[in-house]
Amino acid sequence: MSDQTRLERLRHIGWRGDLPEVPVARVVAQHRAGYEVHDGDQVLAAQPAGEFLKRGLDPSLRPSVGDFVELEPGHPPTIVRVLPRRSALTRAAAGERYERQIIATNVDAVLVLTGLDNDFNPRRIERYLSLVEGSGAQPVVVLTKADKGDGIDPRVDALRERLPDTAPILAVNAKDAASVAELHGYLGPGDTAVLVGSSGVGKSTLTNTLLGEMRMATGAVRGHDSRGRHTTTHRALLRLPSGGCLIDTPGMRELKLTGEEQLDLFADIEALAAECRFSDCRHGQEPGCAVQEAMAAGTLTRERWESYLKLKLERAEQAAAEEARARRVERRGRPSPRGRRR
Repeated sequence: MSDQTRLERLRHIGWRGDLPEVPVARVVAQHRAGYEVHDGDQVLAAQPAGEFLKRGLDPSLRPSVGDFVELEPGHPPTIVRVLPRRSALTRAAAGERYERQIIATNVDAVLVLTGLDNDFNPRRIERYLSLVEGSGAQPVVVLTKADKGDGIDPRVDALRERLPDTAPILAVNAKDAASVAELHGYLGPGDTAVLVGSSGVGKSTLTNTLLGEMRMATGAVRGHDSRGRHTTTHRALLRLPSGGCLIDTPGMRELKLTGEEQLDLFADIEALAAECRFSDCRHGQEPGCAVQEAMAAGTLTRERWESYLKLKLERAEQAAAEEARARRVERRGRPSPRGRRR
């Protein structure tokens, strides 16, 4: 096989740059028994090197779906190195213990799906966009079920008012190939996108439409809140006819910030707060509070203000949790102090 052919095959799985000097593959799925990787020609089962199995290793250092990895030939081949990531979408893992969890790596766009039904929740969309900030990927809000009933345009218009212009908003019918064609601009040759959203928003349905075949299982949703069961049980990277790659993910019931978000989504509110008469303004009953004046004038809604406060508090709590975890790790790494002389 010529070098040019090898390079073209790698580009089909999202590789960018020159032909690597070592055997390279991309992680397309992760299971308890190991990994599935694509070398540009075929999918292979692979095992991680021993260093990735060390107890206490930061999970973000282990191979994740979307990673390009160096392989050591064998039966099965061994993942010996994770190549530098151009982007990484992460969240804080569910539960009380602080731990960062990688959702996907080397993605160019994060398609945030929300249904235009009972699942529609602007605050949840803001939470997703806060996570995307700093990941290195482009957020794209995809409103599914655009074929369900009336009242769609007012919801879309209201959402545009509270989201930054840098986040495109597309309303689609996930079952209609013509409707989802707008997404092809984010799924061209060499591009990788990841789907995120709650169970039942249509991630698997959209994936099937983009694939042009029924490969992913889909299910019905509950009537009262339009939520569904987890038909997708693990992250998987798929190659699309459009030339791009798509990472489908299970629905997320808990979406925790990592503590490092900049909350650029609320840059307008932070700019307002800087205009208050007093630098220590609590934005309550203080005179000259620009935030309260904006809410009284109707240029800032109380809902958006409360959403900002909630995310800001959670970010601070997660940052404190991460700092405490780092201190514990540092203490464990220190030599034990010797006993004192009597």
